[in-house]
Amino acid sequence: MSKKKQIIIVGAGPGGLCAGMLLSHRGFNVSIFEKNAEVGGRNRPVRLDKFVFDTGPTFLLMKYVLDEMFTLCGKRSDDYLTFFKLDPMYRLLFNDNAVDVYSDRDKMRAELQRTFPEGSAGFDRYIEQEGKRFRKLYPCIKRNYSSLKAFFSWDLLKAVPYLALNHSVFSNLGRYFKAEKMRLIFSFQSKYLGMSPWECPALFTMLSYLEHEYGIYHVKGGLNQIAAAMAKVVTEQGGDIYTNTAVSELIIANKMVKGVRLADGSEVLADEVIVNADFSYAMTHLVAPDALKQHSPERLKKLDYSCSTFMLYLALDQTYPDLSHHSIVFANDYKTNISNIFGHKTLSDDFSFYVQNAGVTDASLAPAGQSGLYILVPMPNNSSAIDWDAHCMVMREKVLDALSVRLSLTDIREHILHEKIITPQRWETEENVFMGATFSLSHKFSQLLYWRPHNQFQELDHCYLVGGGTHPGSGLPTIYESARISADLICQKHKVSYAEPNRSWL
Repeated sequence: MSKKKQIIIVGAGPGGLCAGMLLSHRGFNVSIFEKNAEVGGRNRPVRLDKFVFDTGPTFLLMKYVLDEMFTLCGKRSDDYLTFFKLDPMYRLLFNDNAVDVYSDRDKMRAELQRTFPEGSAGFDRYIEQEGKRFRKLYPCIKRNYSSLKAFFSWDLLKAVPYLALNHSVFSNLGRYFKAEKMRLIFSFQSKYLGMSPWECPALFTMLSYLEHEYGIYHVKGGLNQIAAAMAKVVTEQGGDIYTNTAVSELIIANKMVKGVRLADGSEVLADEVIVNADFSYAMTHLVAPDALKQHSPERLKKLDYSCSTFMLYLALDQTYPDLSHHSIVFANDYKTNISNIFGHKTLSDDFSFYVQNAGVTDASLAPAGQSGLYILVPMPNNSSAIDWDAHCMVMREKVLDALSVRLSLTDIREHILHEKIITPQRWETEENVFMGATFSLSHKFSQLLYWRPHNQFQELDHCYLVGGGTHPGSGLPTIYESARISADLICQKHKVSYAEPNRSWL
């Protein structure tokens, strides 16, 4: 580049920060505008006095993808972050038993033998077959699909037989395991995409495979430290990050994005603009209603969206050393629970929930002798008729009751020092998440690959997308891949050379 090109990034979430890190390393002038006081978006910290929680993601899957993003910038993630591999990865609690889930194969086989009559007979076949599926499909996931030419690739043609188009994750697992609860052990990960395992496409069986193949990680200080580390790399490389600086709209002329208008009325122009805001929120709030056709407000409302979540962050005056780092508690009637969520009905007292007790691994998150619990309850998104102003405290009490009954935290109410709640409605009104759909657009086949909003946005020139609402989809590793794809497309456009990631782990 004879003259450095100007890049504006709307939002300092994981995708925006990763794209900013890559592009600032490659010689672009990068400016990131973030409405919150701290970077990270849904990956930023929640601070309650001296307690720290993650807003959203609480563990790192596919760590090697994060490592690659730092390597592409000539950095080492280990120089910025401290990682703890978790094994057991989590504890699953059913109504009649509990299962510790390990990435160590021998321990996992022994746990299946201990817990289920059919034992571990199908486990090795599951690892072998789903490993083959992953190795065929991952090259497709990391590709750009901003044109039909890119879509019709040899990689995708080779992968078609592995898509298992007529199967869901749950039915696909029937090839390996007979008992429903065994299938749930390897299918509840569909919730990472905000989907039901009975509806999530079978290709996403790879999520549980990846946990067993590569393990999951905690980051000291919480996963919010990944966002802080990426922000540090951006500024080290000359990029600028403006917090407490909201973007009110994209400046568009003749279908071209010229820059952004900030909340204070000032305008900032750029050669390219990357949108890291929630996709459907951005297209309904940062773009004039008549500017888009394929993604008009009316059409966006008709798309399928993920579920939402009810979040409860508890700062406590004692610790719970016997409670696992990650616990997932299944409703007694899990299928009905899932049906209620995706049927947009009010939940009964029988619901599933997830608890993170990170203090058993990381003492830096709370004062000595104290701890924080992060509780997530999957919920219908805001296409439901739930009045959260009326139901917020009702749901809080149900969650505290469930902690007492299902996890034996009988005195939990007596030890609460501080708390924070995020309802599906607050996800929408305070966090700018369209429909409160925490995991963005659904990952059904008609909203994947070429049919998901393109990384090089198809309706506006000089506009690129990163985050869960574009290809490849939701989840930190895939969001980082979306940033790499968009950064590469910008480099190709401006004839800037860049290194390709090393895929030796495949």
